[in-house]
Order: sequence, then C-alpha cells, then structure tokens
Amino acid sequence: MEADGNYVTPFVVDDMDIYSGETYSVLLRTDQDPNKNYWLSIGVRGRKPNTTQGLTILNYKTISASVFPTSPPPVTPLWNDFERSKAFTKKIIAKMGTPQPPKRSDRTIFLLNTQNRVDGFTKWSINNVSLTLPPTPYLGSIKFKLNNAFDQTPPPMTFPQDYDIFNPPVNPNSTIGNGVYMFNLNEVVDVILQNANQLSGNGSEIHPWHLHGHDFWVLGYGEGKFKQGDEKKFNLTHAPLRNTAVIFPYGWTALRFKADNPGVWAFHCHIEPHLHMGMGVIFAEGVHKVGKIPTEALTCGLTGKKLAENGHY
Repeated sequence: MEADGNYVTPFVVDDMDIYSGETYSVLLRTDQDPNKNYWLSIGVRGRKPNTTQGLTILNYKTISASVFPTSPPPVTPLWNDFERSKAFTKKIIAKMGTPQPPKRSDRTIFLLNTQNRVDGFTKWSINNVSLTLPPTPYLGSIKFKLNNAFDQTPPPMTFPQDYDIFNPPVNPNSTIGNGVYMFNLNEVVDVILQNANQLSGNGSEIHPWHLHGHDFWVLGYGEGKFKQGDEKKFNLTHAPLRNTAVIFPYGWTALRFKADNPGVWAFHCHIEPHLHMGMGVIFAEGVHKVGKIPTEALTCGLTGKKLAENGHY
C-alpha cells in the first residue's frame, strides 16, 4: 500500500523484500481459522546468510500465543534469487494522484559503485573516490565559507565509459575524498547508480541507497551498463516516490529529484558498514537560505574552534 511514506498502487504478495532504510505498509486480512496460529518467516536477502531463517507467530486472540502452528513455516526465498527481488521491486509503482516527475532534468550525475583498496584496506568508492567525512560539519563550513574545511574540488560527475563492470577493476586502488556536489536551489537532478563487479573474483552485491532530506522518483532499472538511449525507457508517468532505492548486481537504477530543500544532505548505501567504508556522496543546495544553525551542529572542527574563540562554548 505504501513505501517510504508514499502511497503505491496496491498489489498482492506472499513475501516481500525489505532492504535497510526502506519502510512499507501492508494490509493483512485475518480471514483464516481463528482456532489456529500461523508462522511468519524472515530470511536474509541479497547476502549469503550464516543463520537459519527467523520465525514468529501470528496469533488469533481466540487461542494462546504459545500454541504452535500445525502447518510448517513458509520457506523464505533463496538469498540470491535476484530475479524474484527484481520482480517485486518493479511492481512498486505510484498510486494515481502521486506527483509526477519533471519531464526533464537540468543535470545528470553518473555514480559508479566499486570496491577498491586504499592503503591496503578494502573500501567502497564512488567514481573511484572513497568518502571520508571531514572533522568540520559541512553545513557550517559552507554557510560560513570555511573553504579549507573540506576538498573544494567538485567530485567526478561520471566515470570512464570503457570501465568493465563485469570484471574486477583493472586498477584496484582508490583515493579518499570529501568533496560536495553543489546544486542550484530547485535544480532537477538525475542520478544514475551503476553497479559493478567486486574487488576480486566474480560477484556484485545489492545495495540500498538512501537520500536524506528528499524523496526522489525511481525512473527505472536496467541490466548491465547504462548506455545512451536508456533514458527513453524512463517511467515518467507512474514513477514511485521513495527515499531509498536498490541497485541490483551488474545493473543500474535511475533516480530524479528536485533540489528544493536548503541544506547539506548525505546520499549513501544504507548498509552502515558500507557507508563507513566510503560508499556515499554529499549533496548541497541553497545553503545561503539556511537560517540560524543550532550551536550543537557546529561544535566540531573549525566551526567548533570558531565558537570557542568567540566565547560561545
């Protein structure tokens, strides 16, 4: 019925994928024999599990919750049944009346998601830059024009077109960075998330990407590398509004959002270790429109030093 706070066209399922950062609302009709209890199964998707599936009981008030169901628990789908995951995800379309995306974007950013090495450590990178957050909060840095607080060089807007997404990277090494993608207020931005092969061997993982401060329209998913002409496949009439979307193994996901919320916002994989390993980027828009920033949001790094010097600590 609902995904990430937005209504979707209702559809019936026996099971559903829920990735980190996603939220859903479902309707369950309690029309079974009320003198029995029923199993619900929960399994790991997208990663090979080291545990058995979890179980809980759907209990009718007419009997004790301690009475075990008589039927066997449903078996959760295989963790790597990606076609099943794609089929579920592609059924999620906007409910009639949902705002439609703008017909055109002002800018397109291509973000290649790769696994790399930095100083011998395994990291995740976007366009070969592994995000390492600076000590000084971005909002204060940009608001007060502290240009030495983070890298002022804009991050890469795309990646080499000859990059082979189906094999380990030819150059496994990456660099760290903390630059910011700067947008004009109310600019319409397309983001193409491109997945690729892992650092070594064969394999590509599902990643749920989450944007702070905005909803975005999910325009579509595709197999392999995004190529010129794929934008003609975009769904511009029933695109669901979400704040989290997945990229599937060796595939791409296309998003569109309007930069209409003044501030600085993280866009990152919602698998927390992956964010801390560098899988994220930073968006900023209309920071000049931001009013008073709470002191608590400025007490680190150069803005914290500035507060201390002014006697505000």
